[in-house]
Amino acid sequence: MTAGRLRRLPVGRATVLLLVVAVAVVLAAGLHTGTAPTSGAAGGPTPAPALDGATLDGGRFDLTEARGEVVLVNVFASWCGPCRDELPLIADTARRWSTHGLRVVGLNLRDGPEAVRALLAETGTTGLTVLPDPDGTQAVRWGVRGVPETFVVDRDGRIVARQQGVVTRRWLDQRVAPLLEPA
Repeated sequence: MTAGRLRRLPVGRATVLLLVVAVAVVLAAGLHTGTAPTSGAAGGPTPAPALDGATLDGGRFDLTEARGEVVLVNVFASWCGPCRDELPLIADTARRWSTHGLRVVGLNLRDGPEAVRALLAETGTTGLTVLPDPDGTQAVRWGVRGVPETFVVDRDGRIVARQQGVVTRRWLDQRVAPLLEPA
């Protein structure tokens, strides 16, 4: 759109157009930076917040009891398309590395139990340990900004890697594998 055309728009339409462009730029910048992998504060390991409660299958999970293991925490929701795509890789990672000291827990954000069970059945990930977070309080404690989001917690209970957005096998290989016991 040229400057001459912009001048011919009524003031209200020009304002709306500029507002839409500004919002689009902010969203695009946020999405771009939201997928960059990060660690804890200042780029180094930070203590993992508390994470505990009843699991979807009726068991209990407490991150403090997982000390000595590497823990992959994947935050997901049934209404998140990228989460659906990512869950089979997360479950495969759990199967592949559980014998080497990896524990995987899914933190399900703002879903009811039936929606989560349906998602797990649909994605073939029914064996995944899932900690429901129906009101989002656990996710807030972890500083989650969106779904999916994944955290790697080392054997000492520190967050050593964080991925906002979908993880890849390469990302997992680079950040999780070096922390595990030799095969």
